[in-house]
Amino acid sequence: MIDREHDLPLKRQAELLGISRGSVYYLPEPVPEAEFALMRRIDELHLEHPFAGSRMLRDLLRLQGFDVGRRHVGTLMRRMGIQALYRKPNTSKKHPAHPVFPYALRGLAIERANQVWALDITYVPMARGWVYLVVVLDWHSRRVLAHRVSITMEADFCVEALREAAARWGSPDIVNTDQGSQFSSAEFVAEVRRIGARQSMDGRGCWRDNVFVERLWRSVKYEDVYLKAYDGVSAARRSLATYFEFYNARRPHQSHDGRTPDMVYFNALPSMQVAA
Repeated sequence: MIDREHDLPLKRQAELLGISRGSVYYLPEPVPEAEFALMRRIDELHLEHPFAGSRMLRDLLRLQGFDVGRRHVGTLMRRMGIQALYRKPNTSKKHPAHPVFPYALRGLAIERANQVWALDITYVPMARGWVYLVVVLDWHSRRVLAHRVSITMEADFCVEALREAAARWGSPDIVNTDQGSQFSSAEFVAEVRRIGARQSMDGRGCWRDNVFVERLWRSVKYEDVYLKAYDGVSAARRSLATYFEFYNARRPHQSHDGRTPDMVYFNALPSMQVAA
């Protein structure tokens, strides 16, 4: 689809195709089997014990036969974009040019669709290598409104996902994220402002502020990612798109008394917006 000989810049070609610019420059890098197995197990343990930091993960891994040190675990956690979900002081220095927005959901009753959207990024292992996945989730219905897969952690694929969701489903009152650099970047902040939403950010390392997205990651990984071991980026994109169609339209939720996210989302929209 990408023509490197075309007069149109590669960045513009990627925008027209609706894919992350980083994907255009993707070159598979071989990952040692032992390293990849370790990253896969760290990801699984993080889902099971989201409060576990590098020290606890090291000890859990050693009990399972992995000979690994804390610094190596910490390095892999940074590469995978994960951290322990507990409140801790001075965990990182904020970029002076990146704003941090106050958490706007405390005490807020979320009673309708498109009131609050949440975005988050997760690491997705493949048979060889890995990618990153971002979703736009409607808090009221738990419906996935848009998603993007990228081989880099740049902000552009997060901006693309938010832009698609707003174009298809209208704008929310609030967009909530963590304090990651992708969501505090000038590009993302400008996109939130462009769609007319208010930006909110979780407390640093505070698990309860984005709990619905954390629950989504468990479903995605145990019901699709770990079962299929995608053989490449294209396979990951196809499979995740199919899974989210199932998740929205056919997967019942206990929190919705057995209804699907689609049922809750469209029932909670104004009739004019549903018709559109």
